[in-house]
Amino acid sequence: MGKRVTMQQIADAAGVSKFAVSRALTGKPGVSEHTREMIVRTAGQLGYFKAEPKRYLMENPAKQEVKLDRQGTILILFPNIRSQNRSSLYWGPIFDGISARLNEKGMDILTLTEPSSDRMFSVLNPEAISGIITVGSISTSVLLEIYRLHIPLVMVDHEDPAIHGDTVFTDNMKCMKELVLMLVGKGYRRLQFAGELPDAASFRERWLGYRSVLEEMQLQVSQEADLLGPDLEHIRESIVAMKMEDIPEVMVCANDHMAAVVIGALQSRGIKVPERCAVTGFDNTRTEEPILATVHIDKENLGRRAVDQLLWRMEHPDGPFERKLIYSKLIIRDEYNAILPGS
Repeated sequence: MGKRVTMQQIADAAGVSKFAVSRALTGKPGVSEHTREMIVRTAGQLGYFKAEPKRYLMENPAKQEVKLDRQGTILILFPNIRSQNRSSLYWGPIFDGISARLNEKGMDILTLTEPSSDRMFSVLNPEAISGIITVGSISTSVLLEIYRLHIPLVMVDHEDPAIHGDTVFTDNMKCMKELVLMLVGKGYRRLQFAGELPDAASFRERWLGYRSVLEEMQLQVSQEADLLGPDLEHIRESIVAMKMEDIPEVMVCANDHMAAVVIGALQSRGIKVPERCAVTGFDNTRTEEPILATVHIDKENLGRRAVDQLLWRMEHPDGPFERKLIYSKLIIRDEYNAILPGS
């Protein structure tokens, strides 16, 4: 059985430093995408991803039986688009949770930040990939390539109607319903939703949770279409252009980043937040903003649960696909809690 290819051997073959190899193979910043791809290709050619089966004794050592441990590399697809990157207050902790759990399990990790279906598996050996975890939005073409190769797949905070696979989400609808029910219970009646609905499955679920409460409570609210996208700048400009009488009592935002944009647009017009118009968020990433309420998502836990689901899938390849929903806690800011509509 040959020895495992080392990072130093990859560095020597690629003509780069061992540090650069380490950064490239773990998806960390510090190397260009061109260099990263070259290092990954060199590693693949040297057989780095062809891990040897690991063996260990079963729990009862008297039997002296052995069985195969999990082998191969776990590929993390983490496209660096929009705010999907390691420095993100939302996506970064999810990635950290995935990495931490895989390290606990002693599994090899490879991260690609710019995956594309036409070159991903020309660089990598698919047979050496035990499973794949995607973080955030992934193109349908890449997902179809994974699906075609029958590689175990778990998607975090993303789903695609063309793909049948396991997914891990925050329970967006239930958590948003709790938030809106809280607002209605405090007396708010003039509400508007703000968020880029085409942007992510989670945003659409939060919108559906918001709408379902309005329907259940029989609240007649006419939604301003311009507040639903297509992008942040369009939403910001729409708020700046709104007639003063159309400004609602509360803006319910798809996430905390959206809430910060909305607050900035309102304040640019001299509108006091939250006195004149309260603003809520979702994900608890902007604690410095005057956000009335948000939902705290344990982002590291999303990553850990994705790994757990992938390991289960690797052992049960023929089991029915699952959609994991993880509950998150509603947070009401104490300093703004006493401010009610009309006060």
